[in-house]
Amino acid sequence: MLKIGHEVVRPGKNLGDAPVAIPVPEELETVPGVPMNQREVDWYAREYPLETMNITERASRDWANNIRDQHVEMREIRKEHDKLNKSLIMAARLTGDLEPTAQPAGEDVSQAIKDKAHELGFIEAGITAYDAHYVYQSKKDFVKFPHVICLAYEQDFEPTQTIPSVDAEIVHSSTYRTEGAASLELGNFIRSLGYRAQVHSPNDNTGPYIPMFVKAGLGQLGACGYLLTPHVGSRCRIMMITTDANVTYDKPVDYGIHAFCQVCQVCVNRCPGRALMRDKIWWRGVEKNKLYFKRCRPVMARYLGCGICMKVCPVQKYGMQKTMDHYAATGQVLGKGTHDLEGYELEGKGYFGPGELPIFEGGFFDMPHGDAAEWAFDQFKSKAKASGGQITEDLIEDLKRDINRALSLSDDNIAMMDQDSDYI
Repeated sequence: MLKIGHEVVRPGKNLGDAPVAIPVPEELETVPGVPMNQREVDWYAREYPLETMNITERASRDWANNIRDQHVEMREIRKEHDKLNKSLIMAARLTGDLEPTAQPAGEDVSQAIKDKAHELGFIEAGITAYDAHYVYQSKKDFVKFPHVICLAYEQDFEPTQTIPSVDAEIVHSSTYRTEGAASLELGNFIRSLGYRAQVHSPNDNTGPYIPMFVKAGLGQLGACGYLLTPHVGSRCRIMMITTDANVTYDKPVDYGIHAFCQVCQVCVNRCPGRALMRDKIWWRGVEKNKLYFKRCRPVMARYLGCGICMKVCPVQKYGMQKTMDHYAATGQVLGKGTHDLEGYELEGKGYFGPGELPIFEGGFFDMPHGDAAEWAFDQFKSKAKASGGQITEDLIEDLKRDINRALSLSDDNIAMMDQDSDYI
């Protein structure tokens, strides 16, 4: 039995559930939240401000969506999600201008908001300051209020375990919509307490959400680039509500995840695209396992959204308490090396058990890069080179068309998009 350094007590997953105690072995203790150099975070935020990859990597996003749309079921799932989700996104965009429906009584409403969140189905709720370091440039004027309520909604267990699959993509999309509707209700509740509430849709992100979830004590960043929450690990969808309510901030917590992930490495070992970094690096002032985007998106595009890093995480499958109990008792990672945890199937490739990875043909990882305008110009240069440097009228017209299309793309083009899981 390993020596326990400290114990983390968290509220139960559902309203009324008993609290959960998570033991953190002494050898896994690091720092609450995430190792960070605040001066570097400040510098990068000032000199190289963040922008959503739906803009900076628009070319590869469109490319990936075109590949997904060749799969009939995936195309229909995406169309249905866009149709059903659009009204939720548009309603969320309006919430920052809605007035309170009552006068505030003056007392701290933190627990009332958290209880209501659990009543509406959220499994995690925490409160911290909204951090302007993590606002996308295209959304810098959107955020109105100083406090942020961080919310996580569980994604159903059984379809998630079939990743990558059509069933997993269906539950992925439906969870976004369910929490989107629940968040609008929570916003109404906050306004009924006498305060303003601005809903940040999970499909219309104002920035990377994970940093604020870490500050609110709702988990830590895993080696996979996802937030690992106490009850379901990465098997949840996260979103936020900013408010001017009278609230108390939660604090970051050391769940032992940073050291545990370095011992575990299951997601790193099982990633079919080899897109996860084994060793931590410092990136924009944060110590983390960095994701190789160029090796991730091609797999996600071709294999039903992939998500294998989520599926094979023991914290996702067994929960943090059970995973840490097992590690404390045995020094071993629960499920590691077993088909139950590590096995997966890729459509057209077959089944891959522990230690087995797919092999992809040459050119598999080639994809467009940059925003839509950059890619249009790169295509123009390639065509001009192929024609011996001759700039024809047809080439000029093609470039004009592609540039005009790039300029017409805006936030109003609401297509299914994942949250930026990778921290920054």
